[in-house]
Amino acid sequence: MSKIKIFIFLFLVSAFCFSQTTGSLKGILRDKSNGEPVPFTNVYFKGTSIGASTDLNGLFSITRIPPGKYTLLVTSFEYDTIQETIEIKAGDVINKKFFATKGGVKKLDEIEVSTTSVEKLENTTVAVQKIDPIMISKLPSVGEPDIAQYLQVLPGVVFTGDQGGQLYIRGGLPVQNKVLLDGLIVYNPFHSIGLFSVFDNDIMKNANVYSAGFGAEYGGRTSSIMDITTRDGNKRRTSGKISASTFGAKFSLEGPLVKLKEDGNTSVSYLVSAKHSYLPQTSKLLYSYANPNGLPFNYTDVYGKVAVNSTNGSKFSVFGFSFNDKVNYSDIASFAWSNIGAGSNFVLVPVGSNLMIEGVFAFSQYKINFLNPSLETDSKNSTVKSVNTGFNFVKFIGRQELRYGFEGIITTSNFELQNPYYATISLGRSTIDAAGFIKYKFVDKGKRLVFEPSFRLQNYATLGVVSPEPRASLKINITKKIRFKGAGGLYSQSMMSASSDRDVVNLFYGFINAPANEDISKTYLDNKAQVQTVSSSVQKATHIVGGFEFDFLKYFELNVEVYQKFFNQIINTNRDKIFDDNAVNDYRPDEYKKNFIIEQGRARGFDVVLKYDRKRFYFWAVYSLTFNDRWAGNNNSGVVLNYPPTFDRRHNVNLVTSYAFGKKKNYEFNVRWNLGTGFPFTQTQGFINQINPQGNVNYNFNTANGNLNYIPSTLNGGRLPDYHRLDIGIKYKYRYSEKILFEVNAGATNIYNRQNIFYVDRFTFKRINQLPIMPNVNLSLTF
Repeated sequence: MSKIKIFIFLFLVSAFCFSQTTGSLKGILRDKSNGEPVPFTNVYFKGTSIGASTDLNGLFSITRIPPGKYTLLVTSFEYDTIQETIEIKAGDVINKKFFATKGGVKKLDEIEVSTTSVEKLENTTVAVQKIDPIMISKLPSVGEPDIAQYLQVLPGVVFTGDQGGQLYIRGGLPVQNKVLLDGLIVYNPFHSIGLFSVFDNDIMKNANVYSAGFGAEYGGRTSSIMDITTRDGNKRRTSGKISASTFGAKFSLEGPLVKLKEDGNTSVSYLVSAKHSYLPQTSKLLYSYANPNGLPFNYTDVYGKVAVNSTNGSKFSVFGFSFNDKVNYSDIASFAWSNIGAGSNFVLVPVGSNLMIEGVFAFSQYKINFLNPSLETDSKNSTVKSVNTGFNFVKFIGRQELRYGFEGIITTSNFELQNPYYATISLGRSTIDAAGFIKYKFVDKGKRLVFEPSFRLQNYATLGVVSPEPRASLKINITKKIRFKGAGGLYSQSMMSASSDRDVVNLFYGFINAPANEDISKTYLDNKAQVQTVSSSVQKATHIVGGFEFDFLKYFELNVEVYQKFFNQIINTNRDKIFDDNAVNDYRPDEYKKNFIIEQGRARGFDVVLKYDRKRFYFWAVYSLTFNDRWAGNNNSGVVLNYPPTFDRRHNVNLVTSYAFGKKKNYEFNVRWNLGTGFPFTQTQGFINQINPQGNVNYNFNTANGNLNYIPSTLNGGRLPDYHRLDIGIKYKYRYSEKILFEVNAGATNIYNRQNIFYVDRFTFKRINQLPIMPNVNLSLTF
């Protein structure tokens, strides 16, 4: 560790000495209409290669600028070009504030305006999808546009169904995907009807989905990261939106508490959003053919935020939310969950420095209850709450960037389950975790090479486990149009799912925090049938991903990636537990008495993305080939079972197109088609009369009536039929005035009424399908 400190010290000293012979320019770019930061925009000096892009907060920093007079250009597709003459002097740090006007009419002909080209050349962008509300709105939407619907078309993402479905990102379980909202952990981002998330599309600023090989600034999960940030609210005037559809209604309001002025002042703004589903009521009238009793999905989401923005780009925000969901499948499940949270974050931009400091402090609590109406002994409940804090420091040195920081989290979880064998699992756990990271970004002078090595030290203090996690990403720009890339690293987490990933219909989404070693099998067989000893409940994974990008025919983009994730220790709920783990049953195998079992997993895949985007027409095509494996070893028999998990979809195709027409582009037609091969499931081999004497020595087995249960066949040895669905939508926008916009959005999901299977009742053999054709209309008023 001392060598690392010496290296950082010498690096910073050399950077300081160099800065005395050159100058620096930093500042912030805001939208003139509402004061919101404008991210991912080019800021550079005309006729040179010196420049930068604004970050998510609209901030930019250009260092190591030789003294002299320059013409500064701020260019974007959406906004008019800004041009200003600036004189740089040695040792100076100049601060600037710019306000951009939307419209993109004022352009300089000799300048190629391409924010995406700079992003592609100067960032590794391996296994990451950057999403904004504009992209989400290009899909046919059920009601309001929603990120849940957009995530389903991303490469490597598998969606398990319209009802109670979850997203599996490149072979990772939902519990292995960390979801952040303004730095706060959201434990369940999706509602029980899989068409909607808890996030309001209109308040989102940006979302980054890291599906593999992410850097050391993120930790605590072994598969993927979803990082979502919200807007600060309109700093100029009061504005909002009201909408209603056949599914639900939404209301948002935002505005200034202290108005932003162009001459510079500290502003204060607010933003509130609420949405509610009344589908259980409307579906009885509109969708009775889907379910005569109505569709049982009910949710209510509320989010609020207050932000204080200073003149130089520093800001402080406080926010909070309440997300709630209820569903009642009368024949298989009844459950409800809630997620509440509150927090604050800040960005500090010291005057006269090229350093930026970010921080967050937040609290989140999630509760879920589950009951099987047909088998009252099958019940579960789970609660998890956490307090997380973190500080990040970013130092800009020319094109290079040094990022370092630390974070801590206190997590408490409680879980109780009674499985179909009448065995009870009950446990609670509190843990303290801390981590530090460092990441360096190197871009060579010719922009041929981008290299981002990083290192994370994760300390699971309560468990006494320290996990060193080196990571790195690389991009080689063969030309501006052809780029090769790769990434890899080590990852870990202590959180596990409170449900078994072997369940075909997984309606319960709970959490268990670092189960104690005595609750886990002491040993397990790995994928090579070798006996391994369990040293801790920390789960670890290795990622490697590589690919290339190719831009051709001016408007086409091709992205190809291959990846492998190896999960060397997955803790799974023991669905086969029969006996209590006590002295009486000490001689019995762990597989039949421990609360949890150890498995190993591997995900391999190949993703191809083709994109065409020009003026009125947008096309997006994705093909994913995926192989998911699980290995479950039985110490008693010495046999290792290799089986596909329930989300193993071999082929997945998504086609999306959007076309805007009309003189003012006030009409838009959207289409999405999805094809996925069938999921694996465990077939029924036979039936038994299951009885439970519950320790009664006088129990009469001859006359007792038990519960009907089934004998399973080979684990996930069968395959469900293929899934495919066509969705369409058409939008009309009418602008009544500069500030008032009326929009009608009509369409239908599953337009040709494909009968995609949801599940089959094992005892009645009744087949239940996913959602049928569902026409919908959404009306909205933006003011």
